Amino acid sequence: MRILLVEDDADLADGLLRALRAPGHAVDHLRDGEEADLLLRHEPFDLVVLDLGLPGRDGLDVLKGLRARGNAVPVLVLTARDALDQRIAGLDLGADDYLAKPFALPELEARVRALLRRGSGRASSRIVHGRVALDTRARRVTVDGAPVELPRRELCVLEVLLTRAGEVLSKEQIANQLYSFDDEAGLTSIELYVHRLRKRLAPAGLDIRTVRGLGYYVERP
Repeated sequence: MRILLVEDDADLADGLLRALRAPGHAVDHLRDGEEADLLLRHEPFDLVVLDLGLPGRDGLDVLKGLRARGNAVPVLVLTARDALDQRIAGLDLGADDYLAKPFALPELEARVRALLRRGSGRASSRIVHGRVALDTRARRVTVDGAPVELPRRELCVLEVLLTRAGEVLSKEQIANQLYSFDDEAGLTSIELYVHRLRKRLAPAGLDIRTVRGLGYYVERP
């Protein structure tokens, strides 16, 4: 999944980046509200983690502009513990959740998982497709209950395809879910990951289909 982190505290941002990237999410980081507003006008994300006290443009202003444009991306707001008015204002402007600083990383990780599930229309961290099951929380794949070891990138491709089962996804769309701006990404790597997934999971009945010139999809279970 692709996440935008907007946080100007360098130490906090460094810890958040490590925590958010550990499960395989593609995370972009900005420190300035004006830059975040500009990026959100042109780039799609699955989640925005937004500090409110930002240089350039206040986080509430960024959130207000986002919702005014009809962008429904889930937003997790980060606020100072004593900033009750800001928390209320953020929720009224369309924030989906908030965390008061300081907070424990496991709590942030749990809230991120919940918002990503909600954004994709799922109530559970478990995605089942025939004999194949993916636990997005544990980052584990099983076939008929038996674990299947997948490298991180392949697991992320599988998550994208299963989360959006029934949709044809181009290589560019899949890459956007895997790589942040700082990553060196090639579209040929997507072909390689899909090829490897087919080899590993086709015997379990997971059919990753190619639509020539358009991309890949798996049918809805």
